Amino acid sequence: MEDLKVIHEITPLMGKDVLYIADRRKKEFTYPIHNHSVYELNFVEHAPGVRRIVGDSNEVIGEYDLVLITSADLEHVWEQNVCTSRDIREVTVQFDLDFGENSIFSRNPFNSMKKMMMEARKGLCFPMDAIMKVYQKLDTLSSIKDGFYAFQQFLSILYELSRCEGTRPLATSSFAKVDVASDSRRVLKVKNYINENYKNEIRLSDMASLAGMSASAFSRFFKLHTGRNLTDYIIDMRLGYASRLLVDSTNSIAEISYSCGFNNLSNFNRIFRKKKGCSPSEFRENYHKTRIIV
Repeated sequence: MEDLKVIHEITPLMGKDVLYIADRRKKEFTYPIHNHSVYELNFVEHAPGVRRIVGDSNEVIGEYDLVLITSADLEHVWEQNVCTSRDIREVTVQFDLDFGENSIFSRNPFNSMKKMMMEARKGLCFPMDAIMKVYQKLDTLSSIKDGFYAFQQFLSILYELSRCEGTRPLATSSFAKVDVASDSRRVLKVKNYINENYKNEIRLSDMASLAGMSASAFSRFFKLHTGRNLTDYIIDMRLGYASRLLVDSTNSIAEISYSCGFNNLSNFNRIFRKKKGCSPSEFRENYHKTRIIV
């Protein structure tokens, strides 16, 4: 089997550019799965039925879709799928901003934006109320001729989005190769342990001891900080690593299952289908259909 690679898109952004804005109307999506070194905010309207793949997330979108991606390694694509719309609009903004510790974006007014940019390394999907809040600004962005005012309006879009609730990460941390991070040292300690030992059996009692808590107190604490119980968190992490191997390797599904901590192949197949909506072999086949040999 040939090694299938994701296209690494060369961005039109040049050295001193800040924004690249593409506002297109089209009848179909044809560009293959890709990644790129710059950040991207992608808005799609009037394209219900299009399939959006971001990392190991695979979803069919509705009338409106808005996603922010800030990882150079995270592959993504919008596929035509069952969309029959003849008037699709896509507004893509690629941007190159420094959110490092010594940049202006590390200052207090930009705290919510910086946090959003970190979260978007897994791909961040925005709810409808957030889309409606910035729709007018997105709609007119490409018509602003003055670069400064275009940048000013785009910053206000990012800022408004960073204050919205209900955003949702798309790819799993393990698939997107994103380091875990948390405000709580105890949660971070447990997450790091799981990340290093996901192939092995992990017991609740051991994690509770690691956090210096009783099992029942730790269960409540962990769910409060992660939104999931320990078992679901471990399964999601294992599935992320398994999905990455399905995409990047030619290993058999059985090999991948056991190497990611599932000690039973039928159990792996059942859990994978329940969480991803398809079997591991279907996931691999569908993903490779969207890729191109380079």
